[in-house]
Amino acid sequence: MPIGLIESVDHEARGITRLDGKTIFVEGALPGEVVEYASYRKKPNYEMAHLVRVVTASPARVQPRCPHFGICGGCAMQHVDPAAQVAIKQRVLEDSLWHIGRVRPEHLLPPIQGAPWGYRHRARLGVRKVPTKGGMLIGFHEKKSSYIADIRSCLVLPPHVSDLLVPLRELFSALSIADRLPQVEVAVGEDCTALVLRILQPLNDKDEQLLRAFADRHGVVFYLQPKGPDTAYRFYPTPGPRLSYALPEFGLEMDFRPTDFTQVNHAVNRMLVRRAIRLLDPRPGERIADMFCGLGNFTLPIARRGATVVGIEGSEALVERGRQGAAANGLAERMEFGVANLFDCTPESLAALGPFDKMLIDPPREGAIEVVKALGENGPRRIVYVSCNPATLARDAAVLTTVKGYRFVAAGAVNMFPQTAHVESIAVFEK
Repeated sequence: MPIGLIESVDHEARGITRLDGKTIFVEGALPGEVVEYASYRKKPNYEMAHLVRVVTASPARVQPRCPHFGICGGCAMQHVDPAAQVAIKQRVLEDSLWHIGRVRPEHLLPPIQGAPWGYRHRARLGVRKVPTKGGMLIGFHEKKSSYIADIRSCLVLPPHVSDLLVPLRELFSALSIADRLPQVEVAVGEDCTALVLRILQPLNDKDEQLLRAFADRHGVVFYLQPKGPDTAYRFYPTPGPRLSYALPEFGLEMDFRPTDFTQVNHAVNRMLVRRAIRLLDPRPGERIADMFCGLGNFTLPIARRGATVVGIEGSEALVERGRQGAAANGLAERMEFGVANLFDCTPESLAALGPFDKMLIDPPREGAIEVVKALGENGPRRIVYVSCNPATLARDAAVLTTVKGYRFVAAGAVNMFPQTAHVESIAVFEK
């Protein structure tokens, strides 16, 4: 079997080596290591390979803490020291910016990072009845598979949620719809933990009794979702703690539904919001746009600093949640929300919103290319761009700098998902 020196890692945490001019991606290999590998997919320009043996190990290599690592697809970097994970992600960001966008920031921001374990306050877990494996399975999918990993604990979930995995197996096994319950979604708030059951047929009376007893015993709130995410409703207990998350530095608390998009890592999100607001520097008298605003994760903090904010989002439901949050936090007078598909943004539709002094952009993985292309000569003098995909950030940064005349002032990685290869980042552009 071939042996190679790992030069770097890609955006999925695979080691990169080269053989006869061909790029080889080796799963589980780290920069600086000499490894033996076996290819399982060969293409003209590259190969995908399994790691067979580490000949010379990186100092960053550690023993994975989870016994399911390598089978469960929820994590990809448990074999890497947490500090080294952050350094790798910063390098992935820098490489993406240069190789895709041919751009480099003037300054690198220190990476944002938090606790490496127990951070995941949102998760979508598969559920499947598999009699040959003892009944119900609940967990993430196995790597490269539609099968559910047979896990009984999860170290990236908060401990109290991980402790529910085995009791939930027993509960779901006892339900009449055990084979018609494909998914449970977890959402942890400040004062309660919500479990959303995706049910393909109604519960009977005994099922409902079992859910109520479980909720009382374990202190959780059950939601039922008979169809799409918007159909989820609170089943039991109906009165009780709100599902919310807080941004204490800004004196904010925001309610959300368990199927709404919110950041999975509350602690890192607080640090991210703090940095975004510091970089944006909103001031009284300024008019600021928050594009892809969601339910107001950045919009409300901007308003708290005294600026007037216009939040634009494609989801009517999230916009309504944003309006409610603004009212509940006493900020409605300084905020305006609108519903628009920003992937169809044009110079005319953007100009119709009026002039902005500054702009924050927080798009999904597809990026914000239409918003960026729609910016005119009188565009905002400062843009803070929060990204969950280094590739689309690089593409959009290239347009901002080479076409729209912005300086690429700074960028840095955000380790929102420790133990995974996912790279979030924040960048600043100025006229």
